[in-house]
Amino acid sequence: MRVLLAEDHRRLATAVAEGLRREGIAVDLAFDGADALTHAAVNDYDVIVLDRDLPVVHGDEVCRKLVSGDTTSRVLMLTAASTIKDRVEGLGIGADDYLPKPFDFSELVARIRALARRPSTQVPPMLTHRDLSLDPARRLATRADRTLTLTPKEFAVLEYLLTADGRAVSAEELLGKVWDEAANPFTSTVKTTIGRLRVKLGDPPVIETVREGGYRI
Repeated sequence: MRVLLAEDHRRLATAVAEGLRREGIAVDLAFDGADALTHAAVNDYDVIVLDRDLPVVHGDEVCRKLVSGDTTSRVLMLTAASTIKDRVEGLGIGADDYLPKPFDFSELVARIRALARRPSTQVPPMLTHRDLSLDPARRLATRADRTLTLTPKEFAVLEYLLTADGRAVSAEELLGKVWDEAANPFTSTVKTTIGRLRVKLGDPPVIETVREGGYRI
C-alpha cells in the first residue's frame, strides 16, 4: 500500500510517516497543498491523508481537485476542528473519511487500511492461493495452517502479488507500490525481500520469476 501524507507540520509528518513505515505502509510526504497535488499527479496512491489547513493551496481545494479528477485514491482528511459541522463540510467536498486532531496513531492506521480495502480497490477480505491464505485486516498470513512470521514489507509484497491475481508484477511496480519515493530505484531490496519470502513460504515454491516480467503467484 502506498500513501501520501500531506501535512505542513514537518515534525508531526515525519513522526507519523516513520510509524506508518514500521507498519509496512509506503509513505510519501508533502508539506503544502501545491506539493500534494504534484505528488498525486505523478504517483498512484491508495490513500491520501490530507491535512485540511495546508498552506499555498488549502486542503479543501486540494480535496476538490482530487475528487474532480480521475484519481482513484481515497482521501482521509485531518483537521484540528472537531465539530460535526466541520466533519460534514469535509465529507461534503469529497473526503472519504475524517479524523480530528489530536488522533490516536492506531486509529489512523486502522482507518487508512479500511479505506484501502474499500470496494473500488477490488481487494477481497481474504486472499488465497491453494494452501496459502492472507488476511489483510488481521495482518495474518498462513500456509498449510502454519502461521508465517513476516516483516511488514514481506507481508505487503505478498499481499500485492496475491491481489495481482496471477499477473506478473515487475520489480519497478513493487518498488513503487510497496516502498516510497525515498527508495533507491537501483536498489536490490525487492529481490532481497522476494528471496526472504520464498524461504519463509517454503516448498513447493509459490512465487515464480517471470523472465523480463518480474514476479507472480
